[in-house]
Amino acid sequence: MRLIVGLGNPGDKYKNNRHNVGFLILDEIASAQMQSFKKQKKFDYIEHKGVILMKPKTYMNLSGNAVTAVKTKHRIDDILVIVDDIYLPLGEIRLRNSGGLAGHNGLKSIAKSLGTNDFKRMRIGINSPNEKNLADYVLSNFSKEEKEKLDITFAFSQELLEQYIQFDFDEMVKYYSRNKKSYSEKIVHTQDRSAEQ
Repeated sequence: MRLIVGLGNPGDKYKNNRHNVGFLILDEIASAQMQSFKKQKKFDYIEHKGVILMKPKTYMNLSGNAVTAVKTKHRIDDILVIVDDIYLPLGEIRLRNSGGLAGHNGLKSIAKSLGTNDFKRMRIGINSPNEKNLADYVLSNFSKEEKEKLDITFAFSQELLEQYIQFDFDEMVKYYSRNKKSYSEKIVHTQDRSAEQ
């Protein structure tokens, strides 16, 4: 069985924060499937086509506690983590089989709890904070213009995740490679339209 973990912080206070991109993407999938998240002590989850989609309720810095709390009669073969990335432009997507943690507290917590960095990631760019305090930046909300771009990002992310759910990570990467150009063009078009307004 596969596990997709969307990172974020629980509660309405954080709902539309930059740090909650992982939650927002899973919420979009649940809405499209007309499913409500089931509640456990340390996480909320839905099952979609035999895959668990989970939102930790332990707050970002303790995300690993939620991941290791998932109990299932099937062995978790693959873990894919959806995470915000301040080192990528808004809406840019990177897929990795494993790798470094880039100072992200959610990833660090998961790596510590699992005892390995070898888990898959979908990184979603949220832009750099520039002069703004990092903690304040990631806990700030997206602007209206940014949200318009992210609507495209979230739709494409759902397509990618469906490839992972139905097939595997390799097929997800292939789908990304085939469609990256058209996705990027949509993002640029949205930027141009916002600049004209």
